[in-house]
Amino acid sequence: MQLTIEKLIYGGDGLARLIDPSEARAEEAQTKQARGKAVFVPFVLAGEQVEARAVEEKPGFVRAALEKVLAPSPERIAPLCPYFQRCGGCHYQHTEYAHQLAIKREILSETLQRTAKIKWEEEIHVHPSPPWGYRNRTRMKVQVQIEAKATPFALGYYRHNSHELLPVESCPISSPLINRAIAAIWELGRSGISAECPLSEIEFFADHADVKLMLELYATQSKPKKVWKKLLEELRSHLPAITSVSVFSNKDDSKKKRAEPEQQEEYSYQPEPFVYETRLARYQVSPGSFFQTNRFLTERLLEIVCAQAHGKQALDLYAGVGLFSTAQAKTFERVEAVEIAPASFNDLRKNVPQNVRVHRMTTAAYLNSAAVPKNLDLVVVDPPRAGLGVEVSRKLAALVPARLTYVSCDPATLARDLNVFLQSGYVLEQVHMVDLFPQTYHIETVVHLSLKSGA
Repeated sequence: MQLTIEKLIYGGDGLARLIDPSEARAEEAQTKQARGKAVFVPFVLAGEQVEARAVEEKPGFVRAALEKVLAPSPERIAPLCPYFQRCGGCHYQHTEYAHQLAIKREILSETLQRTAKIKWEEEIHVHPSPPWGYRNRTRMKVQVQIEAKATPFALGYYRHNSHELLPVESCPISSPLINRAIAAIWELGRSGISAECPLSEIEFFADHADVKLMLELYATQSKPKKVWKKLLEELRSHLPAITSVSVFSNKDDSKKKRAEPEQQEEYSYQPEPFVYETRLARYQVSPGSFFQTNRFLTERLLEIVCAQAHGKQALDLYAGVGLFSTAQAKTFERVEAVEIAPASFNDLRKNVPQNVRVHRMTTAAYLNSAAVPKNLDLVVVDPPRAGLGVEVSRKLAALVPARLTYVSCDPATLARDLNVFLQSGYVLEQVHMVDLFPQTYHIETVVHLSLKSGA
């Protein structure tokens, strides 16, 4: 197919239209007024003419692979990473960072208008990141094939749109320390250490200064602790920055069917808590706990969410390890923090000061409980990609907090939930786009809402 790319859409693809001559008059096709089947093509830019090959066809759309750029955009550049287009991690390395921000801003604005009918004519405050070396947390796949005479080893990511491993020996969006760790793992893998250690994944987490490293190792089967202790000794001999290691294996429970195997901790080495520091607060982060992954913008995100907020009573939903509630405790008399994940909740309890009360339950259960305080000055929500959902949004709006701050990692679910709040008497005051994930399609948004006067 030869296509002209109309625009980029959320997810990293470019949108083109495949016009069927049997369904469109010739003059309409010539003036590009006939709207044909949508075609989604990765690694393109708006206005480009490309040649693409269909890889999946549905009644309403076609997914295609880019074969050749026939007429490149003036915004197109050579990617920095040698794995780009083969690796499934990055989507925008073929254009300058300033243009990436413009693409994301346009996608965010269009999504708000299309889904929530918000024609936001005020400024979208864009907060850029250094475009490389920003990730403090990186998770990679491990491939081990134990044979009679050799132990082939590979560390990497899945190939674009597949579950096939692409060996990767460096990752330019990850921190320098993480890249040193990747190199050390490769060296150990080539030396044959993998023969006793059936690893499937490794997650690297670097601290705020990029000098200490936490590793989470995921194994396909259980092994004696002496095996994992030997592996730790080998790892630390190559990389002394490692201060914490946890090994998890699939829990053997054949009587229950699960979409994903349940993990159990096999081995742990953590002589002291792993701490991530910011100007506003410091946080203990344990294996399995969620924490923001951009080492340059975590403090900026904190400031956007918390810096100007103050009052008597605040509520932090999906609190994680207490990133926001720990900071809120400095400007509010009381803070309620809600988190369901066990590891994050345990860190939350240790991180927050005495004027923060913590609750281990889902947000939906909490909003149905008697623990919810009255007269809330501020609610902060930072839900996963699925968003709050209409039911939770309605229950939250029914509490009529004076102000509400929504931290979102998906513009579509954000726009859906904003619909509920706008219909419940709230007005949108500010929109911030915090670019936590340069080179990728991911969009982090912070919106501030307040209760309309008289609502």
